[in-house]
Amino acid sequence: MNPVARIRIDALRDNAQRAPLADAVLDLRWDAWGHGAASVSTALRPLGLQAVRADPATVADLAELGIRVVDARAHADDLVDARQLYGLAGATTPVMRMSGTVLGTKVLRRGEGVSYGYRYRAPQDTRVALISGGYGQGVVRALGGVAEVSIAGRACPILGRVAMDVCVVDIGDAAVTRGETVWFFGDETEGHPSLREWSRVTGMDVAELTAAVGAHARRIIE
Repeated sequence: MNPVARIRIDALRDNAQRAPLADAVLDLRWDAWGHGAASVSTALRPLGLQAVRADPATVADLAELGIRVVDARAHADDLVDARQLYGLAGATTPVMRMSGTVLGTKVLRRGEGVSYGYRYRAPQDTRVALISGGYGQGVVRALGGVAEVSIAGRACPILGRVAMDVCVVDIGDAAVTRGETVWFFGDETEGHPSLREWSRVTGMDVAELTAAVGAHARRIIE
């Protein structure tokens, strides 16, 4: 039931085809922006990846893969556009998708509140769902009351404050049941919310957001 950061290797490779890697330097800091430095390096090595900038903690692992770690500040003109590589800008496919699970649903009557401090109170009767995924897994607290998730293709706003491991969303009259998949962000062409929207409403960079999710949610390489 824990939220999952799903890393799509096929999307990573497709994006890389648009940015030749030979003689270029790839940004693998923050564990490849939360995508997994070792996984990203392994996937891109056959495409010509030769050098990266990385955190000290991952240098030894990358060396075992035959990847050279350089001081990228001296190679600014050779840097691969990480936003495009990870599908966070331009006509590219997002590599990371984050999903959670519906833990339960209930009726919320007019005037009743949800989450910490009952910061949100329902203006009218509705139905809400408790879903797995909170600030402990990278769903930053600034998203409460301003962002949406997707359940079966329907946009459902996050209500009140984001809790440590869960959050509450408004499902209205939708036929949502326990165990359904919830998409926090992913591929807009598949009906998922966009991580760029998270960036817009929180003021945080996409690198900060993916790194937080990748470090704290359960990560699956697909």
